[in-house]
Amino acid sequence: MRLSTKGRYAVMAMTDLAGRQDADDSGRAVSLADIAARQQISLSYLEQLFARLRRRGLVKSVRGPGGGYRLAQTAHDTRIADIVLAVDEPLRATRCGKVGGKGCMLGGERCMTHDLWEEMGRQLHSYLASVSLADVLAGKLRPSVSEAA
Repeated sequence: MRLSTKGRYAVMAMTDLAGRQDADDSGRAVSLADIAARQQISLSYLEQLFARLRRRGLVKSVRGPGGGYRLAQTAHDTRIADIVLAVDEPLRATRCGKVGGKGCMLGGERCMTHDLWEEMGRQLHSYLASVSLADVLAGKLRPSVSEAA
């Protein structure tokens, strides 16, 4: 399964925001222009993503001089899965419609590999829900199975 740029860029920008807030204890807001420059992401694209993140309560906007964005929660409490879902990035790997809906085959049946892809989507969601922005910043990501062996 592959995340689109929406999900990846939202996580990159939120990690940048969290890192700037941690580095600057003054609680100052971080401008999207600064994030865009550091992460090499289009400012207009970031504005669209942050509008969604704000609506989902993951960031707070600050207007006026020195305005920008702050995390709505701590980096420790902000989960990667929440960021990805906030920008409307589906975390399912099947080509079927909604869960419990019709399958992907012409007659509405499920394909033979449906359960495989559905479980992979659940595992991906579970993993992303277990990782916080603080984990990413600290490099404390769970090792893969091959690294752990």
